[in-house]
Amino acid sequence: MSNRTPPTLYPADELNAQLLANAAPPDWINPTAATGYNLVVIGGGSAGLVAAVGAAGMGARVALVEREILGGDCLNTGCVPSKTIIRSAKVMGEIARAEGYGIYLDSPPRVDFAAVMRRMRRVRAYLSKHDSAKRFTDMGIDVFFGSAHFTDPNCLAVEQQKLSFSKALIATGSRAARIPIPGLEETGFLTNETVFQLTEQPPRLAIVGAGPIGCELAQTFQRLGSQVTLLEIAPQILIREDPDAAQIVADSLVRDGVDLLLGVKIQKMKMGKGVKCVLYELDGEIHELEVDEILLGAGRTPNVDSLNLEAAGVEYTHKGVVVDDTLQTTNPDIYAAGDVALRYQFTHTADASARIVLQNALFPGPKKKFSDLVIPWATYTDPEIAHVGLYAHEAAEQGLEIDTYTVPLDESDRSLADGETEGFVKVHTQKGSDKIVGATIVAPHAGEIISELTLAMTHNLGLKAIVDTIHPYPTVAGSIRRVGDLYNRTRLTPTVEKVFTAWFNWRRA
Repeated sequence: MSNRTPPTLYPADELNAQLLANAAPPDWINPTAATGYNLVVIGGGSAGLVAAVGAAGMGARVALVEREILGGDCLNTGCVPSKTIIRSAKVMGEIARAEGYGIYLDSPPRVDFAAVMRRMRRVRAYLSKHDSAKRFTDMGIDVFFGSAHFTDPNCLAVEQQKLSFSKALIATGSRAARIPIPGLEETGFLTNETVFQLTEQPPRLAIVGAGPIGCELAQTFQRLGSQVTLLEIAPQILIREDPDAAQIVADSLVRDGVDLLLGVKIQKMKMGKGVKCVLYELDGEIHELEVDEILLGAGRTPNVDSLNLEAAGVEYTHKGVVVDDTLQTTNPDIYAAGDVALRYQFTHTADASARIVLQNALFPGPKKKFSDLVIPWATYTDPEIAHVGLYAHEAAEQGLEIDTYTVPLDESDRSLADGETEGFVKVHTQKGSDKIVGATIVAPHAGEIISELTLAMTHNLGLKAIVDTIHPYPTVAGSIRRVGDLYNRTRLTPTVEKVFTAWFNWRRA
């Protein structure tokens, strides 16, 4: 008899029913466990699914355990729903700037928030077929729904069954962190796990935390019609990003109408007369903000609580499962990948780390190292910020001397034609060489453009190789080649530099 309670999604419409039918079938009956498995995967998010499918494709006997809904954060509460509603907000951003392109609207545009959210659910439901329990079963994977916990170093229990394994992968992901603010629980709040259940738009929305999630959703809800207040304890948004890049996004948020409060300390939250109140300190004074909803957009907590890792001999901390550079835990038969163990909490990092585990857990020979990966990331505001490698301050902390080359977007013909000139391409190289050690791009599609620099770093291609690569004209990506031109100019003799400068100025004239 199963103790599993099938998950529910709000609203209970046909789209969410379709998603659940694929990724968490209400009538699912777990298979009878095999005598033993080559690999047991705990967690059906990005890392877990990549590992399970890869291992099964190589002929391994695989069990996949998921507590709630297959697809993890990416499908259900992260990448897919957020980027879908961001697209709607981007349309509104373009409409707001339409007159600058000679386009005049006869009447003000109207946002149907319910329709925006329904489109999100439709996209999510459509994509859920790729993460369906039936699909993985058809691949030969034993799919178990239920909460798993270790019973000893080579066995775990799920729904009254024991799954013995030669190797296991912990890929249980993370969840939104609870911030210790007095009155928060009593007042009520949203996280990325609940905000996409909204069907009515909150007129006033407070977002706590100006990291990637907070900034993306602040701009999105503001453009869709909410009045958003973004509160951040740090002196800048996106505190981990290049300060110049963060400032461009901050300016964009303010232009959109977001009330940006930096350097604030939230004192408490409470319920007022039909409203939620946020009391915060700014410049030594206490202020009270009345809103309709509060969204927490700061921090993540690894999902390790119910796994009984002690029984498996797996060490963990409040930051997650402890792994070495091969992603092996303190139990040599158990690995961990994705958000539950890694500092870089992105879907593409979860995918890459799962591939490392497949190599290291199932094959003999040299082990792959996580530290060898070149990991890019992007924040999907408008404009976007994308980064790979070292920031300037990180290079300084490592004692690495660098040269920095920057090309502003207002020097890009394509950006000028598009009327989107806020941003830049900034590349750091090892001092005196063309070796790329880091890069930041701020541009409308920076997340697409950064891959050229990621590829170059992965395969030790320097700026010389980029200069030798023909880029279509006009493109924003052509600015990366112009970074290479800046590097080449540092190698010119004074006479040749004069000729080069004259030619460049003639071309720009």
